[in-house]
Order: sequence, then structure tokens, then C-alpha cells
Amino acid sequence: MLQTIAVIGSGTMGNGIAHLFAQSGYNVHLIDISAAQLEKALLTIGKNLDRQIAKGIITDEQKKNALSRIRTFQDIEQGAASAALAIEAATENTDLKLSLFARLDKAAPPKCILAS
Repeated sequence: MLQTIAVIGSGTMGNGIAHLFAQSGYNVHLIDISAAQLEKALLTIGKNLDRQIAKGIITDEQKKNALSRIRTFQDIEQGAASAALAIEAATENTDLKLSLFARLDKAAPPKCILAS
């Protein structure tokens, strides 16, 4: 079973992906070059989990567990080093995506699945 999921990009798509994997029991490494964006992503995930609590979908304990499974990184090599799956969710810029995949290919373990 996959243990650690690396999510590259912490915008709307990236934080949503991180949220769902963490809530499903996976360890998530959320990677972004911006510390402020990572902080914003964690706040957004927390608010989204709060909405799920208000609707009776999850408990406060489940929220706490999900948030505890998310670690943030500003360095792609560090964040992807132990990933079994790396999901690129960066801005829609082809050159940037190609550059990220080249870095991921070197940084992630040989059997890591790279996805976009």
C-alpha cells in the first residue's frame, strides 16, 4: 500500500488533493516554493474539514488526524524523497511542469509513480 504521497503545488487543486489523501489515511508531503502559500493551504484544509464536521461527515478527532498527516516542504527534493506517489498540481505552465517532472524523476524513489 502507498504510504507517502507528495503533492507539488498548494493552490486550490493541490490543497484539495492533499486534504483527500490525508483524510483517507495517507501521509502527505505538500510541496510549494512559497511558505505563505503553504500556510494558506493548511488554513484552507482546516476550514474545509471544519465544514465537514459541521455537516456531521467527520469528527473533530478525524480532522486532527488528517491534519497531523500533512507535512509541508519548500524543497521538492526533500518533499519527494520518500514518496510512493508524486502528484504535480502546479500552475498551468508547460515549461514549469516539464522542469518539475525532471526534478521529481531525480528526487523521488525509483518506483515512485509520477502523476499530473
